[in-house]
Amino acid sequence: MSTASIRKALETKLAALSPAVSIAYENFPFAPVNGTPYQECFLLPGQPDNAEMGAKNYLEVGVFQVTLKYPLGNGPAAAQARAELIKAHFKRGTTMVQDGINVIVIRTPSVAGGFPLGDRYCIPVSIYYQAHISL
Repeated sequence: MSTASIRKALETKLAALSPAVSIAYENFPFAPVNGTPYQECFLLPGQPDNAEMGAKNYLEVGVFQVTLKYPLGNGPAAAQARAELIKAHFKRGTTMVQDGINVIVIRTPSVAGGFPLGDRYCIPVSIYYQAHISL
């Protein structure tokens, strides 16, 4: 259940960002509106870290990937501004609590270069997290 709690914590934090932009959640129906920006989010879990042999605790790590998708042909400024807003919203040390699990942003989020895809200009933002899990 820890993955579901981690996902919910990160998605809830993203949804709280203002100004609001529509979010395409992983494996849920979403119909983009032509000419309107939106963002996609995916949870990319990494290999759990077991710091102690036989311990009932472990560390979940991974990346919360947010890809901004803005209308093509309007320049990068609006998408880049949103990327910087997300970067500040998930600054290093940000802690979210969900179902008793602390999800912590462990590095400053990285903003990749933009690229065109279909009728969209896309900018990926990678948010690195960890969560201590106790069994």
